[in-house]
Amino acid sequence: MTSATLAKGAVTRAPAAPARVGRSRAGLLYVLPFFVSFALFLLWPTVYGMWMSLTDRDLAAGAEPKMVGLANYAEALTDPMVWATFGNTLLFTVLTTVPLIVLALVAALLVNMGLPGQWVWRMSFFLPYLLASTVVSLFWKWLYNPELGLINTVLGAFGAEGEKWLQDPDFAMAAVAVTTTWWTLGFNFLLYLAALQNIPGTVYEAAAIDGAGKWRQLFSITLPLLRNTTMLILVLQILASLKVFDQIYQMTAGGPDDATRSILMYVFDTGFTGYRLGYAAAISYVFFAIILVLSLLQLKFARRSEQA
Repeated sequence: MTSATLAKGAVTRAPAAPARVGRSRAGLLYVLPFFVSFALFLLWPTVYGMWMSLTDRDLAAGAEPKMVGLANYAEALTDPMVWATFGNTLLFTVLTTVPLIVLALVAALLVNMGLPGQWVWRMSFFLPYLLASTVVSLFWKWLYNPELGLINTVLGAFGAEGEKWLQDPDFAMAAVAVTTTWWTLGFNFLLYLAALQNIPGTVYEAAAIDGAGKWRQLFSITLPLLRNTTMLILVLQILASLKVFDQIYQMTAGGPDDATRSILMYVFDTGFTGYRLGYAAAISYVFFAIILVLSLLQLKFARRSEQA
């Protein structure tokens, strides 16, 4: 290759570097809003909250907060109300996660069968998910009303005695769980329905030729192919249930006798009613650590199940 050819090649390739730099700058401009939002609304609050958990920050005190080290964390780990509210949160998670997976799967299977008027069924299952938590809470508080509520009215028509659903510690958490299941079922339903519609029909045709009936196809084809979707829904549902706040706050305010008080409600009450922001921040990070451990264990279990 002659020197003239090399020089020509060098001339034609020279503008490539500035062009790459220009594209890189344009790319940075596109992602800059995300980085700014991430820093302002996630990174900075996380760092500031961590700092605040190490202080005696008090809303009622005008003085500057003082560093107390790990004293707030030590108090949180020995606070019986922290563990009582965390137990309530776990109970709510158990009461909602299982039905929200099973019922969503059943609803998606029914719709995927090709029932007449599919748009009506889809709208019926998904529409409650679009409602605001305030609307849902007010609606179900009326249903649960011991004197004028529809549930006790129907029970009375059949000769059964109604209950004080939201005023009885034995029924309050279950009542909120039923409300949450009705309200949020639509999201899981859509995920399952999308996964079902992605399963090739030829798989079922081949199974039918081999003599597999509907139940055999369900347990040998459909459910195994939905395993990844189920694991995704399980992770999302557990995280969502552990963060419960709105419907409990609006329906029972944590009562009766703290039977429905979640750990996030305790954080809220400690920080904005008891004015102990530093201690409330410490409880939040203890709760975050617990969620992180549970998530890691769940992911580890999911990987093992996939390898099996």
